[in-house]
Amino acid sequence: MSVDNQNRQFLFEAPLQGPAPAPAPTVKRRKFSPIVAGILAGVLSGAGGAAALSLVIAHPAPNNIIVNNADSVSWVTGVAAKALDSVVTISVGSTTSAGSGSGVFLTADGYILTNSHVVTLDGSTVDGKIQVKTANGRVYRATLIGTDPTNDLAVIKVSGTFTPIVFADSSKVNVGDSTVAIGAPLGLEETVTAGIISALNRTIQVASSEVPDGGLQLWNGTGAAPVSLRVIQTDAAINPGNSGGALLNNRGELIGINVAIATAGSSGGQAGSIGVGFSIPSNIAKRVAAELMKHGVASHALLGALVQDEVDRTNTAAFTSGAVVKELTPGGPAKRGGMQVGDVVVSFNGVAITASSDLVAAVRLEPAGAPATIVVLRDGVELTLEVTLGDAADAN
Repeated sequence: MSVDNQNRQFLFEAPLQGPAPAPAPTVKRRKFSPIVAGILAGVLSGAGGAAALSLVIAHPAPNNIIVNNADSVSWVTGVAAKALDSVVTISVGSTTSAGSGSGVFLTADGYILTNSHVVTLDGSTVDGKIQVKTANGRVYRATLIGTDPTNDLAVIKVSGTFTPIVFADSSKVNVGDSTVAIGAPLGLEETVTAGIISALNRTIQVASSEVPDGGLQLWNGTGAAPVSLRVIQTDAAINPGNSGGALLNNRGELIGINVAIATAGSSGGQAGSIGVGFSIPSNIAKRVAAELMKHGVASHALLGALVQDEVDRTNTAAFTSGAVVKELTPGGPAKRGGMQVGDVVVSFNGVAITASSDLVAAVRLEPAGAPATIVVLRDGVELTLEVTLGDAADAN
């Protein structure tokens, strides 16, 4: 799906469509011993070997991280060892199509977070048969708990006892931080890739994974419009099949749920990683996941303003510089908060707004009723407005 006039495309990296790939050649997989596990924990924590060793032995959990030389393990090995048991591969099938993706355990009793487009097969079904494969090779049938197409997140459930992922505060992430992605790119389970955080507060648009009553939802000017997501950008290799998997910091904590990749091609097909991948920040994922587990749906804020890109109309090559208010909902949150037609929104809750899609993404990631600090330019004067956001469900 093209998002600008430079042939850039943002694509879901999953579901990976089509038949499952042929099995890889059989290899002998050496699983690390408790002693090596202690070394890996020391890499993560910087603690002494004895303390780290006792921690790992007290919670044995076999996984498939292969260590051939314990003397040269890196922080990436440690991150993978810590998080692998919390990451799963997801397979979804319907009467007409199939796909695969990834997910992470939210709770010890089997709640799993993934992308909405994984479990709905890009918006084609809510009745797909879902299976989950864990790092120890066991396969479980999963039940769909709820989807949130607005933020492209979903929760499914399996029965058993598992290792939940540890969440980090994504608001503390810096550009340049080291990161690791774990998932099943191209159906290759338990794949670990590493990189850095390339950018923060990036806004992208992806196809909606909303499933209408009539079946497959395609954007053709009359169906569901693409959704705007505010994401973390990383150069850790992400490919089709990584969707819903983990983006981790150097302590093995979740900072994002992988959701999309960029491709420089214009043919419309899925492409491999070019070092531009995107993840939904963990703070947003955590809030949405909690609502989906509790209610089966997630709430979204509403501003009550129709906006478009603010550009220099005298320069056809100009960059956008904000979101200009074209219309206000009578009695809506923006109107009540003092916003006026013609205002140019340049900041929302401390994050710069350079285009209308930035504002849409920023508003919809907030829960209904949340407070917001909005900075606008009005007749060249900068004003700060305090707005209590509404509930997007009221507009439906």
